[in-house]
Amino acid sequence: MIRAEHLVKVYPDRKRGPVRAVDGVSFRCEPGRIFGLLGVNGAGKTTTLRMLATILKPSSGTAVVAGHDILREPEAVRSSVGFLSTSTALYGRLTAQELVEYFGKLHGMDRVTLRRRVDELFGLLEMDAFRKRRCDKLSTGMKQKTSIARTLVHDPPVMIFDEPTIGLDVLTARTIVSFIRDCRNRGKTVIFSTHVMSEVEKLCDTISIIHEGRIRAEGDLEALRARFGEQSMEDIFVRAVEAVPAAS
Repeated sequence: MIRAEHLVKVYPDRKRGPVRAVDGVSFRCEPGRIFGLLGVNGAGKTTTLRMLATILKPSSGTAVVAGHDILREPEAVRSSVGFLSTSTALYGRLTAQELVEYFGKLHGMDRVTLRRRVDELFGLLEMDAFRKRRCDKLSTGMKQKTSIARTLVHDPPVMIFDEPTIGLDVLTARTIVSFIRDCRNRGKTVIFSTHVMSEVEKLCDTISIIHEGRIRAEGDLEALRARFGEQSMEDIFVRAVEAVPAAS
């Protein structure tokens, strides 16, 4: 489970002064459900996720991830989370299998458990055909699948996907979306960040629309349709971000 409480992240800016990239974000994400964080580039999605994963320290507020406070127990949080970011790099000289096994060893997995988990992930993500290929020889889609396998090799209870399908072809994106859905079906707590409206409609149990660092609307798809009087996620999104935000 994830519980974010009034998360704020302020960055200094010489020209504009303090910039509130995230401004009082609160939400809950339960096991066996996909929580969608929907927003345009620069809305505060990635900053929020990085605070939850303890990559960034909040300026104020806190969160509990898998029973651990991100400020008091950052190491325990990291061991409970698989965090996939679009900025994640791979070691080009290792094969896809060697890379995933390397990260499994970093998490302290024994040889038998690690091999079984690698085989499981490579099957689920359709990676067997390139498991022996070096990472610097992989296509964009193959690299993204390898990043996902590397991120989730230790089978964490919390999965955070930050724009996981960006730049991918349709077939690869479908495989990854199917895998994320499977994570939910296996009882994982999943946060899915995206700006792709169709993915939100297909995947998310709860949708949180973030804009200019603040949550503008939240609920399941039917609740958002009823609230804004629109059927498509795109129209709902536009209505939500054009609305005047509530006072802090």
